[in-house]
Amino acid sequence: MSKSKKSEFRPNEYVVYPAHGVGQIVSIEKQEVAGFELELFVISFEKDKMTLRVPTHKATEIGMRSLSSPDVVTQAMKTLKGKAKAKRAMWSRRAQEYEQKINSGDLIAIAEVVRDLHRTDDQREQSYSERQLYEAALERLTREVAAVNGNDEAAAAKQVDEVLVSRAA
Repeated sequence: MSKSKKSEFRPNEYVVYPAHGVGQIVSIEKQEVAGFELELFVISFEKDKMTLRVPTHKATEIGMRSLSSPDVVTQAMKTLKGKAKAKRAMWSRRAQEYEQKINSGDLIAIAEVVRDLHRTDDQREQSYSERQLYEAALERLTREVAAVNGNDEAAAAKQVDEVLVSRAA
């Protein structure tokens, strides 16, 4: 196995890990695993009280990326303002698609899930699984918006909520 180019990620930098959302690289450490010396990113997900170790040479391959640019956040907000896509497929198929979008780590795809699953007060109530997917997507979206804008999650949640409410008006 050849050594890849020096990683683009640095300690103390926020990154997006597709299956877990926004985390912070705490350090880069060397560890021996099965007789091989591996260089690992140590990523902390403070909110989940979780630490993840990712081999540096696999990071981009598995979809780990830097935070989105402010332009992408703006695009995600525009996506939220759009009209929800009414899908006719069975719920199990749609749930699978939503799950894939959430775990893709793509901010625009996550915004699509939030837009499609958002319910206003006058609409029918969400099922348990719909609500779980909606909340997971909303949390991923607000965490990344907060990290990109450099503010706290409450401010980001308020910003996202204002966009969703303005859409309904």
